[in-house]
Amino acid sequence: MGDVFSAEDVALGRRVAIKILHPQFARDEAFVSRFRREAQNAAGLNHPNIVSIYDFGKHEDTYFMVMELIQGRTLRDIRKTEGLLLPRRAAEIAAETAAALTVAHQAGVYHRDIKPGNIMLTPDGSVKVTDFGIARALDDSEELTRTGAVIGTATYFSPEQAQGLPADARSDIYSLGVVLYELLCGQAPFTGDSPVAVAYQHVAEYAVPPSGINPDVPAGLEAVVERAMEKDPDSRYQTAEELRNDLLRFLRGEMTVAHQMTGEQEAVVAAAPLAGEPVPAQTRLMNTPAPPPTATPDQTARHVAQYPERERSQTSYILAIVGLVALLGVGLFLLWNLLSGPSTPEAPATVAVPDLSGLSEQEATDMLIGEGFGIAFRRTPSVEVAEGLVISTEPAAGEDVEPGTKVTLIISAGPEQFPVPNVTDIPVEQARDLLARDGFVIGTETPRDSQDVPEGIVISQSLPAGTEADPGTVIDLVVSSGPRFIAVPDLEGVAATMAEEELKRLGFEDVVVEQEYSDEVLEGFVTRTEPSATQIAQRDQRVTLFVSQGPEPFPLSDLTGRTVEEAQALASERGLVIVVDVETVDVTAASGLAGTIAAQDPPPGTEVVAGDEIQVRLGVLVKVAVPDLTGLTEEEARTRLLDVGLTLSVVGTVEVPPDSGLEGLIGSQDPAAGTEIDDGSVVTAAIGVVTEEPPDDGGGDDGG
Repeated sequence: MGDVFSAEDVALGRRVAIKILHPQFARDEAFVSRFRREAQNAAGLNHPNIVSIYDFGKHEDTYFMVMELIQGRTLRDIRKTEGLLLPRRAAEIAAETAAALTVAHQAGVYHRDIKPGNIMLTPDGSVKVTDFGIARALDDSEELTRTGAVIGTATYFSPEQAQGLPADARSDIYSLGVVLYELLCGQAPFTGDSPVAVAYQHVAEYAVPPSGINPDVPAGLEAVVERAMEKDPDSRYQTAEELRNDLLRFLRGEMTVAHQMTGEQEAVVAAAPLAGEPVPAQTRLMNTPAPPPTATPDQTARHVAQYPERERSQTSYILAIVGLVALLGVGLFLLWNLLSGPSTPEAPATVAVPDLSGLSEQEATDMLIGEGFGIAFRRTPSVEVAEGLVISTEPAAGEDVEPGTKVTLIISAGPEQFPVPNVTDIPVEQARDLLARDGFVIGTETPRDSQDVPEGIVISQSLPAGTEADPGTVIDLVVSSGPRFIAVPDLEGVAATMAEEELKRLGFEDVVVEQEYSDEVLEGFVTRTEPSATQIAQRDQRVTLFVSQGPEPFPLSDLTGRTVEEAQALASERGLVIVVDVETVDVTAASGLAGTIAAQDPPPGTEVVAGDEIQVRLGVLVKVAVPDLTGLTEEEARTRLLDVGLTLSVVGTVEVPPDSGLEGLIGSQDPAAGTEIDDGSVVTAAIGVVTEEPPDDGGGDDGG
């Protein structure tokens, strides 16, 4: 039906098994719907012998189920490699499987495909039953249950499954009986060339008794197998718990109920049928010897049921003789009545089952025979009814039935007691499983402080281990709640989540977390506790974990206009780091920022914390081209320089030609016009003056 893969659950960090449905099932909407519903039901089953189901889902066109990953082998694989199992080991495996079925059946979940391939054994020998809910979804699928379809595994079919009849918990019991048969005998009870042939044998034929194949099979265990494999569901164990209890009796060395019921206890005492009625079917007796040639009709019928393989060919002939004898007897009886007097009144159509509760087995038997009922017997443990007395009947007292109907007497076997397991000094979850597995009821679980016993461990139990007690007995437990007084651990610098888990692990019940700023402890880690580390506190006392939010933020100061040294001194006080950018900012001389911090990132007022980096850029004066001042008045030159951010300084005069027109005006400048200088720099200039030429005195070289 699907393939199984091992996978990792990344969310929970565990290994799981994933079953992928085959495409033919995924395309059947009715099957998928039932599969989902049954998966949900099976997911609610919680038992140590049942594989847990975690999830069901769909990815694209593929449906999958996520299950518990079991390390072990299937019973099928073990059978192939190890062959026959010892009777005791086979009974142990069957008992644990029955325990799993008990829990499932009580929850309304039927497996419908119990077989060795669905039973796993873990390395410690424990049983795990798989695929709960899958078989039922498969069995209910309209596509797969049409005429001629073979559902499940024919080797382990119950007769009702093979006939397409409704299957309930008793079908699982039959299948488990087949599994137990195979473990004891090394082969299945029925084999054939096709599933249909095998299914027919489940309905119409009886298997060779296990001891006929394996002489080492004990009679008590053989009786358990045969009762579990009864063709009629009403003749089997009615619950998986009944089957498990009988297996436990065998394991304890006691006589099984099935063994007690063989022979005369299972015999059906049938009333003579009326003319024209069929001869009622008889319950087979596995331990009754073959009848002699002069056997009575009742003996003959039982013999045929007991040895169907050897005498199947004679069955029709024998039954015909039995019917002829019965009809002849009835005919003679009617003829006698006709000759001896008036005819008797016509037999009633129905009769009421008498109330036999509280009568002894013999008294009830005599009454039923006297009123013409068939009789069968079933023994069951009872605390309320004394051993050997009738508990009830099936059909129930007062119910109207046809004359000659078989009435099953349910006889008290007395109270059945089991030893109470020792559940002290183990986790309470394990204690619950052990007690429930043995049929005991968990009562109160009283918590108790203990400095010595770890939390969750059972301190004591109300009934001592080994005490014989009835199933259903209530057992109270005292469970350690851990120490009352606990030393607070030193958690400074520990991650908050880990610290909280550690406190709860130690047993503190009231743990709260509060945030606070810290320059020393990283964000998300514990700064301190209250009560402080090493102090002794009560388990129910509140413990507060203070967790760092990191340094407390503050607004960034305005650093512009400060030198780098000034800014670094200020920043170090608040734990900040100044980083000088290689890029500069052009500033004017008027700004006063030349050579100081002219820009910062983040800007002033931004919320920062210790350790943050502040990038700053220094101011650098812009370059200005010196204008040409020649020919300008001093005032004009001054104005022109101010317009471009420069300053004029007149430093004297300079001679200029008379015809230059520069007299009284700027005659020269430094730096020269067009020179790039810093904003705010001083340009010097000189005023042009004309120097008069000296007068010509007419003298000259007189040649002397």
